[in-house]
Amino acid sequence: MPDRKEPILIVENLKTYFEQAEGTVKAVDGVSFDLKPDEVIGIVGETGSGKSVTVKSIMRLIYPPGRIADGKILFKTDEFSPGNPQYVDITKLSEEQMTRIRGKHISMVFQDPMTSLNPMFTIEDQMIETIMFHRKVDENQAREIALEMLHKVKIPDPERRLKDYPFQLSGGQRQRVVIAIALSCNPEVLIADEPTTALDVTVQAQILELMESLQKEFHTSIIFITHDLAVIAEVANKVMVMYGGKTVEYADVFTIFENPIHPYTNSLLNCIPRVDVKQDSLSPIPGQPPVILNAPPVCPFLPRCNFRTKRCEEELPGLVEVSPGHYVRCFEEIIEKLFVSTRGGQK
Repeated sequence: MPDRKEPILIVENLKTYFEQAEGTVKAVDGVSFDLKPDEVIGIVGETGSGKSVTVKSIMRLIYPPGRIADGKILFKTDEFSPGNPQYVDITKLSEEQMTRIRGKHISMVFQDPMTSLNPMFTIEDQMIETIMFHRKVDENQAREIALEMLHKVKIPDPERRLKDYPFQLSGGQRQRVVIAIALSCNPEVLIADEPTTALDVTVQAQILELMESLQKEFHTSIIFITHDLAVIAEVANKVMVMYGGKTVEYADVFTIFENPIHPYTNSLLNCIPRVDVKQDSLSPIPGQPPVILNAPPVCPFLPRCNFRTKRCEEELPGLVEVSPGHYVRCFEEIIEKLFVSTRGGQK
């Protein structure tokens, strides 16, 4: 039975460019996706692929020399029409209007919690300020909400920790505090920009488990950014693979792992060690990520692709829907080859 829920967020042909003296860096170049209520979409790719710039564009955290050059970011909210949710184009909102969206309706958790926490103020001060600003409650009510959220993110002895400064907490505890702040206003969308990268493996697993349980409790839609496909397999419903500022593959998580098509997606998966296959060594992707300054209108993966043809050197492939909901940025003749080579001749 098809999912009839309307998306809460629709990104259409988003282009975010940075103007340099040498030319234009097309950090995000024509990205489109949607996010439905209670859904988790994972955005994956190497450093420099455009993941973080995509979500910072959604948050309107792009400043000169950067600019959103084209596209729409449609967010369904009743912030400007109480009781009557409507789509608003985030790219058209004033900074004052955007301030009403950030934190209350769309929150963000960054890779390093110390970029979000002020070392000069206690956890209590920072949580209460955010809660009072967005939820219009008094200080005592805000403190109760802050304490409740610290309980929910499993901070030990939360009453005492409220009085602590960020440097008095461990890295995992600081990330839990940032998640508590992000969810304290019950936003419809939570953006998590590599929230576990700086943590050790054990704490990473705890944070992922925490986010999964909170997502179910708060019914928050999540955009989860990572370079780790193993993390994506654990948390996401849909996956968008980015490379060189472009979407190269987009599908549900099962399809991406069981039926990857784009050469880059296949290369990423080949880099992951498998417990069911004996491997003497991993298979790194040869070459380097692309330089996207004044990038030519061809596939950005061209120099590293083992399936490239003469046509790849002359034009940029579009996104092809190879099956319902499964999109690949590649030419049909190469897709045909990949179907055969990666499936032992079975289509």
